[in-house]
Amino acid sequence: MSAKTIAIAADHGGVELKALIVEQLSKQGYKVLDLGTDGASSVDYPDFAYAVCKTIIDGTAESGILVCGSGIGMSIAANRYPEIRAALVHDRLSTELCRQHNNANVLCLGARLLGVATAQDCVEAFVSTEFEGGRHQGRIDKLSAPH
Repeated sequence: MSAKTIAIAADHGGVELKALIVEQLSKQGYKVLDLGTDGASSVDYPDFAYAVCKTIIDGTAESGILVCGSGIGMSIAANRYPEIRAALVHDRLSTELCRQHNNANVLCLGARLLGVATAQDCVEAFVSTEFEGGRHQGRIDKLSAPH
């Protein structure tokens, strides 16, 4: 069985946290697609959100992680795509719930709002928590349905 592929990207506000998460996931055996950015120069977060979302939409990655200063911009940008369910989380419980109830396929983190340990705990919860299905599936189906 091949390792699960996770795409990750950050804007300039999330570069340092992204690097730590890449290391964390790589050590756990995940295939990580690091889609940038890699420096402190100002960049536009929608470009990086799109890059991660594209890998999920085309099947290159099973899930994604986006990091910016607050996580808000990345979550707004990612959720513009009907196939994406991006969740901005703040702790382990919100991360577990986004997977269990919402089948989130993109985790959004605010590097300026979370400590490193909390962010890494959220990543661990994201990759280890399964979608419960059942009563939640119908709700998920409505998210991508035309209105």
